[in-house]
Amino acid sequence: MQTTREQITGLVLAGGRGTRMGGVDKGLQPLHGEPLAAHVMKRLAPQTGALLISANRHPDIYAALGAPYRATVVADSLPDFAGPLAGILAGLRAAGTAYLLSAPCDSPWFPADLAARLAHALDADRADLATVATVAPRGDRSLHPVFALMRTALADDLTAFLAAGERKVRAWYARHKTVEVVFTDERPFYNANSLQELADLERNRGPG
Repeated sequence: MQTTREQITGLVLAGGRGTRMGGVDKGLQPLHGEPLAAHVMKRLAPQTGALLISANRHPDIYAALGAPYRATVVADSLPDFAGPLAGILAGLRAAGTAYLLSAPCDSPWFPADLAARLAHALDADRADLATVATVAPRGDRSLHPVFALMRTALADDLTAFLAAGERKVRAWYARHKTVEVVFTDERPFYNANSLQELADLERNRGPG
């Protein structure tokens, strides 16, 4: 059976420390006049049936940004900024659909067919998770694990994984049947981990 858009809840991961940006709330940093997270919502919302925002600071601001998409803000149940898996767990628990599609708040121009391609691969392989790999023109392969489509039934397993003190995204994926979907253009997955990278994105006119 083919996974449809209505079966997928989107999750914008904006709950990190922003350490490499000096501790600022990364999702609220401006890019072309709009917060980074707003760009991500704009691309994610049309691909999913519902939208969540993982945020551990400024929930009111994120709620206002998400209002046009009827997005709900969720926070980590674990303390001290426990990493992207904590945000993913909050999304898995809050989603009312069979699948969750996560995307980081600092990659504003990911493909408009991301959900469709990941869903096709997940269905074809009968996998638990589908995530992104890119191949550069010179052949270098990069993984983008926080772009992932997963079954929400994995919530209990992730709870146990985090309770054991584990935090690594790829280590959790390795516990499940995971398929990597290869995108031959790495540019849509460029992100802004630092202020310099944000400035680089600012000079770029974006997708298309």
